Amino acid sequence: METPAAYPCPECQVGFLRPRHSSYFTEHEGQVVSVPDFPAWVCDVCGRREYDHTALAELQAMLQTNRRGRRHRLLRRTSNDADQPLASSGTRRRP
Repeated sequence: METPAAYPCPECQVGFLRPRHSSYFTEHEGQVVSVPDFPAWVCDVCGRREYDHTALAELQAMLQTNRRGRRHRLLRRTSNDADQPLASSGTRRRP
């Protein structure tokens, strides 16, 4: 099924949303994520943006995959570090 080339804007009800690319910003785990040239529907009158649902789902999947990978690396590093002796800081405690 083909997507329409444009559809009426629900915001201004005058313009039409057309497929374009726009910058997308979001926050993920306290970090700002910026994606240039993100697929969106943009109104030719008021500028309202509706981001492509498929592209949003793919971005979320990538962010979640990255999160799982980083968590796994942190857990692996922590368990490996437990086997290693603690490094000396070079300072001595006084009795």
